[in-house]
Amino acid sequence: MGRRRQKGRPVNGILLLDKPLGLSSNHALQRVKRLFDARKAGHTGSLDPLADGMLPICFGDATKLSAFLLDADKYYWFRVKLGQTTATGDAEGEILDERPTDDISRADIERVLPQFGGEIQQLPPMYSAVKHKGKRLYELARDGVEVEREPRSVTIHRLELGAVNLPEFELTVHCSKGTYVRTLAEDIGEALGCGAHVTALRRTGVGPYTAYPMYTMDALEKTAEGGQEALDGLLLPIDTALSDWPEVRVGADSAFYLKQGQAVLVPKAPTEGWVRVYQSDEFIAVGQVQDDGRIAPKRLMTGG
Repeated sequence: MGRRRQKGRPVNGILLLDKPLGLSSNHALQRVKRLFDARKAGHTGSLDPLADGMLPICFGDATKLSAFLLDADKYYWFRVKLGQTTATGDAEGEILDERPTDDISRADIERVLPQFGGEIQQLPPMYSAVKHKGKRLYELARDGVEVEREPRSVTIHRLELGAVNLPEFELTVHCSKGTYVRTLAEDIGEALGCGAHVTALRRTGVGPYTAYPMYTMDALEKTAEGGQEALDGLLLPIDTALSDWPEVRVGADSAFYLKQGQAVLVPKAPTEGWVRVYQSDEFIAVGQVQDDGRIAPKRLMTGG
């Protein structure tokens, strides 16, 4: 039997989707994949249906870089409501507890925020995708089951207070992967002695993508009226996902060996870590520097 023909076009690149509220990340991915008629696509880290904002969609070879974007820092804007805790840590869950907030001022919020800078410990919420004995915590939570969780270390690089209209206020955060914004809001509420939950959440950046335009679903559908070529014009080059990494350039001989999976010696290359590898101006591989100084290919770009 011959090989089954793959459905869709061989699209390569990264689209910064502005995911709408109320849509799961996977549903958003499937809609975008259909619009592009793409053979292969994946997203880089789920956003809750109740959150909107940046969801990078990787097409073709870019899917090989998804893990690096998953591990990248994230940027969020969110609104916190004091005085109420909920089952889910956001406005979707039932209210579990109510406490007065009359005595809390902007100065009180400013006083507790420094507690949440740098490396902190977070307890993953029950309504999260963390697994316990093979099941997602949110699946257990929906069945009314609560299990013990281990605290995790995350890093808050920057946490800034925005508009304050008590009992609500706004924050922006630059944080490491694995940070739960709902937990951050709840912990701030506890530090203030009144509890809190998130009423709005928007992801504004992922890794190096902090100043690039995002496209809404409506904008994509409008662009699609101009055909597939118009849609492809919205894609970012694959290597932008790693734009903060050092780059090395190799000649034809070294490129040949890299494509065979063999490590090569590159003059003046970094002595450790990850690198982007180019032949002329073509991005051909993700490489890692080995102990002997050679660069080993870890992800090869095939262009298909």
